Amino acid sequence: MIDVDVKFQEAAAVARTESVAYAHLSVELGHFYAEDFGAGCQELRDRFARIAEWSAIIPGLASRGLTGGRQPRISTCFMVDDYFHRFGTPREVIGQVQSAAAAQGLVLDYVARESSFARHDGVELAQMVVDALVVEPPRNTTGSRPPLSESGWLSNGMRSPGHVDAPAMTLPRPWSPPVQSGDPRHSIFVDVELWSGEPSRRVWACALLASVWQMARLGVLRRRGEVLMQPHRLTGELPDSWDALPAVVQLNPAAAPFCAYRTLTLMDTQYLPVELAVRTVLGQVAVPPAVAQQITSRAGGEGLRLPDELVDRLSYVFIGG
Repeated sequence: MIDVDVKFQEAAAVARTESVAYAHLSVELGHFYAEDFGAGCQELRDRFARIAEWSAIIPGLASRGLTGGRQPRISTCFMVDDYFHRFGTPREVIGQVQSAAAAQGLVLDYVARESSFARHDGVELAQMVVDALVVEPPRNTTGSRPPLSESGWLSNGMRSPGHVDAPAMTLPRPWSPPVQSGDPRHSIFVDVELWSGEPSRRVWACALLASVWQMARLGVLRRRGEVLMQPHRLTGELPDSWDALPAVVQLNPAAAPFCAYRTLTLMDTQYLPVELAVRTVLGQVAVPPAVAQQITSRAGGEGLRLPDELVDRLSYVFIGG
């Protein structure tokens, strides 16, 4: 007699993690809002002139860590605000951005619209990222402040305790300062509002949408192992409606992949507080282990050693006026 141990499993039950193509560096050339297009787009042209001054160093940054004489794959992108304030049409706005960039010798490979990072193809992306946050339990707290799921506020450490009435005949409780996680020598405490409004009518904060945007650029967004958004190749004219524009559009047919192992963001100094909030969010988001391992393995095959923490794959250049 021969005992045979046979196990049957439905094919749908086998976990599968889809992969995407990766560039070595995704370079964002800015977020663009309605005020950037006033006065004949002069502010837009001035911004690209400042960005162009830094463009010469980008290939060197992208080559860092590459071995075997590999040429770096670099893609460029920008994002237009159609979430907080819709203005113009995609055909008008994107055309103006492309023209202003081309005047400085810059090629724009991809454009994304901000509203798609709140909700895309029936998936609540912003809520999905909120659900993936691993919030550090606050120490020595009284429970007087509601949790993230109710308050919409995320911090990078332990907040000052809220006001709690002391028992009768006792001295008031002394004030204590907030403390940043990681036991730094001196704390820089950050408290980030992720949304406002009621659960059924939430307005997602710019910091959260920018966090989803960075995760899309890093190629870590998955839902049940499936890639959530792929760039749409532009084959005709841009539409006249923002709702008709895909989440990410490939403007340059010869572009390197949209997703990248690392990101570089060039933007005005006014966005520094928002990006600090983005780093606070990404420092506490949990990437599915299968996705993290897949990206690490792919990078390793090209001789790249990626930082373990997602937030450490982000770089910035803040350009003053």
